[in-house]
Amino acid sequence: MKKRRHSHSKKTGLPPGTLVHTGDVKTPQITLTLFRYNAESIEEHTISSLNEIQADDTQNSILWLNVHGLHDPKLMAEIGQRFKLHPLVLEDILNTDQRPKVDAYDDYLYLVTRFFSYDSEQMLVNSEQISIILGDHFVLSFQERPTGSFDPVRERLRANKGLLRKSGADVLAYALLDMIVDKYFVMLEQISDDCEKLEDQLLHHPSDAVLQSIHKLKRETMDLRRAVWPLREIINTLIRNEFSFFQENTILYLRDVYDHSIHFIESLESLRDLLAGMLDIYLSSISNQVNKEVRILTVVTMLFMPATLISGIFGMNFESMPLLKDHWGFWIAIAMMLFVAGGMGLHFWRRQWLSRH
Repeated sequence: MKKRRHSHSKKTGLPPGTLVHTGDVKTPQITLTLFRYNAESIEEHTISSLNEIQADDTQNSILWLNVHGLHDPKLMAEIGQRFKLHPLVLEDILNTDQRPKVDAYDDYLYLVTRFFSYDSEQMLVNSEQISIILGDHFVLSFQERPTGSFDPVRERLRANKGLLRKSGADVLAYALLDMIVDKYFVMLEQISDDCEKLEDQLLHHPSDAVLQSIHKLKRETMDLRRAVWPLREIINTLIRNEFSFFQENTILYLRDVYDHSIHFIESLESLRDLLAGMLDIYLSSISNQVNKEVRILTVVTMLFMPATLISGIFGMNFESMPLLKDHWGFWIAIAMMLFVAGGMGLHFWRRQWLSRH
């Protein structure tokens, strides 16, 4: 997972609730997108100021404000004043290194989760914080940069498909959370594809580069597990609905999201086990390759041992020795060496000790 260095030192000594952005600026332009809808109509605007948001005195419509870019504390303070948000909530939104969690206040529910994307070329998982605030008739979502993760929800609102336009703000919050979890599986499929490629390379051409890639993916999945694991508890808290922000019909859909999160975590565990097994395969393959090379070197050494023995015997300084003064003595000794070495080589070949495969 891509590591980020945050300037937490900027908040040292400041009182709680002080609005300081402590994350990377991932988009130079802050974008505010406003949806206001009900069963009969929908309005969609890209606004430049909160003053463009007209009050709905009848509360007959649902307002969804999405913010791309979190590096403007002044804007966050204006949003907090407009929707009566606690300063600690605004502080958590600006701190983009938050652990996934859910906090309940009197008039709204604050949810923090993370969106993940996978870079297949570098084998890195990029993480971004997404904050969602659910009120009686509004939903606020805060993203570090435009990712397109909520585009299907927008399309369903525009096309008036499903229950979104006919339901309350809780269904919209569920839809956003469901879309985030669904995107996890897209990332998981991409990581699985890379694991399959590495497995093929490992079986046919194990190398140091493959080993490094396996270690990198294993580290990414471990970081991903630590980041996603709290999500199951968050959704379980929403299902218990202790603060009555969700209707009973919506709880059923949240249970489906909970099942998806469990499925994702289990699939991630299987992927981690696969990567651990690939490391074992690599070590076994390298060990087997070394054993084969040592075996070949041992066979070559054994082939030359008879020649060394024979030459050592004939090299002893004795006056009386067979074949020492014979005209064909030298060639007889060479023939003996070749005969013994050839016999041993034939024996090793039949036992397939001379092959590296």
